[in-house]
Amino acid sequence: MNQLTRRTFIRTTTIAGAAVAFSARSWSQVMGANGDIRVAVLGLNGRGKNHLTSLSKVAGARVVAICDPDTAVLERTKPGVNGGNVKTYTDPREVFASPDIDAVTIATPNHWHSLAGIWAMQAGKDVYVEKPVSHNVWEGRQLVTAAAKYNRVVQAGTQIRSGEAMQEAVAWVRAGNIGKITASRGFCYKQRNSIGKTTGPTPVPPSVDYDVWTGPAPLVPPHRNSPEHGPIHYDWHWINIYGNGDIGNQGIHQMDVARWFLGEAGLPRHTLSVGGRLGYDDDGETPNTQVIVNDYATAPLIFEVRGLTMKPGAPGMDKYRGVSIGNVVDCEGGYVSTSTYFAATAFDRDGKVLKEFKGVDRHMQNFIDVVRSRKTAELYGPIEEGHVSSALCHVGNISHLLGHTAPPDETREKIKGNATMAEAYGRMAEHLTKYGVDLVKTPATLGVPLALDPAKERFTGEGAHAANALLTRDYRKPFVVPQLA
Repeated sequence: MNQLTRRTFIRTTTIAGAAVAFSARSWSQVMGANGDIRVAVLGLNGRGKNHLTSLSKVAGARVVAICDPDTAVLERTKPGVNGGNVKTYTDPREVFASPDIDAVTIATPNHWHSLAGIWAMQAGKDVYVEKPVSHNVWEGRQLVTAAAKYNRVVQAGTQIRSGEAMQEAVAWVRAGNIGKITASRGFCYKQRNSIGKTTGPTPVPPSVDYDVWTGPAPLVPPHRNSPEHGPIHYDWHWINIYGNGDIGNQGIHQMDVARWFLGEAGLPRHTLSVGGRLGYDDDGETPNTQVIVNDYATAPLIFEVRGLTMKPGAPGMDKYRGVSIGNVVDCEGGYVSTSTYFAATAFDRDGKVLKEFKGVDRHMQNFIDVVRSRKTAELYGPIEEGHVSSALCHVGNISHLLGHTAPPDETREKIKGNATMAEAYGRMAEHLTKYGVDLVKTPATLGVPLALDPAKERFTGEGAHAANALLTRDYRKPFVVPQLA
């Protein structure tokens, strides 16, 4: 059997960025069909905690290792895993090199997702990777290719797809029970406070291996230090070289569901973003207020982010047809709304309830079941679907990144031919005015309207050169995503 030692794996990833792939036959030699699935969890804050909780409820799965570049997080987490009987690592490459691990779940920051997944597969591990499955479009496609190339089970962390409620609701709508879809909407109206403003680089805590934490991103000092999260953790979501804003944090779930209802397999024909980081001046870079409209043949897919409350100093978020975080699928004869992950309700045009759908989260159980059976067609979150929905977030953000700040009159003039965007922007502007944001003094960013070739996952036409350059990134050696596609 072809095995990797720790030294060999680290040397090969350092020098060549590659490792040895296990075959399906060698997988059966590593773990007998009747044995426990030995799992390592990478990243222990945020979603990593949920992974540990979910795995503890799955019969036949055993967490044998945990990994985080922050030793303080490791020490805090270890006692609660198998009574402390678990191996600890600070470098994921050591996890991948271990012959005593069958599968890994990845709950690291976004910029590590694709690389960690590919390296794990190259070392013969099956993979559960959190959403978004990538930091950019190109590396997500490499992740999908790796799953096929190395014959691995890869589950995207889009757990809403595992619930019977949404599966039934999607099938019910697609069957035409309330007519054709006219718009598929996703919402992330979720309070996001200022993370504060630093005056320069902030020190890295001594417990953090910052080289490993940074991985494929540029090695630069942190420029954030919120009272709640400090200079490293969580607020990376709002820094472009690590995160993807709320569209790639919370919003990936709702973008995925919105596309699922449409039955669209790939990227849209066009995308456009309007938004910005408004209402405060802090170290964050990504929008806290944003509307993205994606043009699909079936119907437009609209996604909205609002991080500001209804009024300053008071909790409470806006709602659209009763939804603040979830989906509303408009159809000719009514609509379906989801305000929780595992329930949906269908209404007629007068708001009368037609049907209710309810279910539970079965995502981690499904992953372990398929790791054992090798029947990848039974995965609830196939990596191809996870990639496309993640890429859908990325292309909208590219429109934003290439845009320019524009006063509201200019924005209205430029979008007046796009009725869907004009309507959503109008509601967004009204929300900001109520909060006290003056869009003349602090204008939002009018994104660049971009056309796409969905089959090639490339931009075309005006603005394509600059947009295509943002489909990938420069990777810092030795943390280089290999080109497989």
